[in-house]
Amino acid sequence: MKVTKESIIGDVLDFDAGTADFFFAIGMHCLGCPASRGESIADACAVHGTDADKLVDSLNSYLENKKAE
Repeated sequence: MKVTKESIIGDVLDFDAGTADFFFAIGMHCLGCPASRGESIADACAVHGTDADKLVDSLNSYLENKKAE
């Protein structure tokens, strides 16, 4: 999976539950609610005042490293 700012949070979490740690680390503790699962990464980062590009880069690095294992 290649994560983008338009990726839906629920899709990312369903692909790899370990990605939740990255959302928690930037203050997104509402991952269980239906509204947050349906948001794009860009929208969620805007609401939480965080850098979407940085989060996307971190998620893609994590997923790439897991794939290489």
